[in-house]
Amino acid sequence: MILSRPTALLAAAVVLTACGAKVESAPPGETAPQEVTVVNCGREVTYPVPRRAVSYDVSGSEKVFALGLGPRLRGYVMNALGDPSIAGSPWKDQYASVERLGTSRVTKEILVEAKADWVIAGWNSGFSEERGITPKLLDQLGIRSYLHTETCWEFPDAKQDVNPIEALYTDLRNLGDIFQVRPRADELVKELQDRFAKVRATAPKDKPPVKVFVYDSGTDQPYTSGRHAAPNEIIAAAGGRNIFDTLEDGWGAVGWEPVVQSAPEVIVIVDWAGQTGQEKIDYLKGLPQLANVPAVRDNRFHILSYGDLVSGPRNAQGAESLAGYLRSIGR
Repeated sequence: MILSRPTALLAAAVVLTACGAKVESAPPGETAPQEVTVVNCGREVTYPVPRRAVSYDVSGSEKVFALGLGPRLRGYVMNALGDPSIAGSPWKDQYASVERLGTSRVTKEILVEAKADWVIAGWNSGFSEERGITPKLLDQLGIRSYLHTETCWEFPDAKQDVNPIEALYTDLRNLGDIFQVRPRADELVKELQDRFAKVRATAPKDKPPVKVFVYDSGTDQPYTSGRHAAPNEIIAAAGGRNIFDTLEDGWGAVGWEPVVQSAPEVIVIVDWAGQTGQEKIDYLKGLPQLANVPAVRDNRFHILSYGDLVSGPRNAQGAESLAGYLRSIGR
């Protein structure tokens, strides 16, 4: 039997509701607004309801998926390094049901070919002056853009300093308004807030925060999380302190000497394709300069998925996992 488009959409909505992801519509007798204005990185932006949306990377895709909006996506773009994050995602079925438009970076050409009318990405992680894909340029092509609030601190038109987890909540509420599913967004935000509160409540009150180093990659210089990225707050919620919590960056390169001087007690390993978490641990253990660092000396490593550490609804899961590990070592 071939379903008509309205019937197919209704069937999809029923399936989403059964999975706990509800897509609300306007009350009977009322017409949903065709445009909505939200503040995104300091700018008031008016969005028609997206019909051919595109998401970039785990952050954009899972904020959309968590709101039950997979059927509204034309497709997603994901670097191949993110493949393990897809495999371990609570929304891997939604990934499977949506076309993957690219396995590297999102580009203007990909969006034009897909006839996209809306795209979500971060500044300098998707949108970029250097690569010629900016909200201003895309506006000229009839493609609306939404920037992750976490990246507003470096967006030239905003330069807003926003707590990364509060930025996540802002994005979910804004997406709820843009896609007209605000009740679901409010419900999800409340759930995440409650989960973070429970994690914070487990941290010992009589011990100082655990010094934590986030190792993503890098040999000559380690690539790590600064204060503008989600791991900074994930670590804090779990009862730790990011040793680079004053680094004025989201993710960036540092020297090995500052790592040694900071004497981290735990090292969080970011797991993505190309190099396993265990391979990264083995590499760090083999560096002579780290031999006396407490985390290396005491073999205190904790692997977290890339999907848990970039801005998105899995941040609560990352905090829960890290807190569980810290409690297991008496911290």
